Amino acid sequence: MTPALNRRGAALMVLSMAAFAGEDAFFKAATTHVPPGTVMIGFGVIGACLFALMALSRGERPMPRLTRGLAIRSAIELCGRLFYSLALAFTGLGLTSAILQATPLVVVAGAVVVFGETVGWRRWLAIGVGLIGVMLVLRPTGAGFEPAMIFALLGMAGFAGRDLATRAAPLTVTNAQLGVLGMSVLALAGVVVQAASLSLPVIPDGTGALKILGAALFGVVAYGLLTQAMRSGEVSVVTPFRYTRLVFALVLAWVWFGEVPDGWMLAGSALIVGSGLFTLARSRKAA
Repeated sequence: MTPALNRRGAALMVLSMAAFAGEDAFFKAATTHVPPGTVMIGFGVIGACLFALMALSRGERPMPRLTRGLAIRSAIELCGRLFYSLALAFTGLGLTSAILQATPLVVVAGAVVVFGETVGWRRWLAIGVGLIGVMLVLRPTGAGFEPAMIFALLGMAGFAGRDLATRAAPLTVTNAQLGVLGMSVLALAGVVVQAASLSLPVIPDGTGALKILGAALFGVVAYGLLTQAMRSGEVSVVTPFRYTRLVFALVLAWVWFGEVPDGWMLAGSALIVGSGLFTLARSRKAA
């Protein structure tokens, strides 16, 4: 990899994280017009169709053959998308995004349990510091705690489990096919939420429909940019730029929703991001 390719990969990763933050913002905004279950169904269906068109344009089947490993991955992703979407709907965008940044730390810890990987004491210490950061963001004993914050934790755990289960998915499954599966799972999660609310999906008004469409478009663009980023530069150089998502999310949360992060949240976010970057650095040395 040349320095130019690394710079290109880093730039694409930053753009991808900005698009993911935009996806979350449009999703949250849509839930102010339409019930969360309906938003999840609409977002999932539109996103699955877009990814299916992407797969067909490349001569791929939209849906891969469902193996046991892929079924496990989809089931875990269902939990992740379900709770993360509920967190976006009922808690702050900045808070939900901050907790999501702890996913790589949970993946590292999970790899020890599931795959028997070896992690040194420095990385264990970094994982502990990152979890302290999560507690600072949540403040479970403070006045700022909201029960709906548990959705963000469960969503983060679900995404970490999905990343671990990805190893069990066949290597022949393409990125577009995984996108179709992921969006289909999101639509299914919306059906679950809608059924739990004992109500039927509603037809969104014009504003709600546009925001759902915006979330789907930003999501597909973000996924495409992410794929290009990971293929353009060295993983060790490009991956740390994932944490720029939190910066974009905090800015959008402030500008769009009037969310102003307090000192506890900023301190917790700094611990999460710092420990994640340290863990990535130690992982490169271990490799």
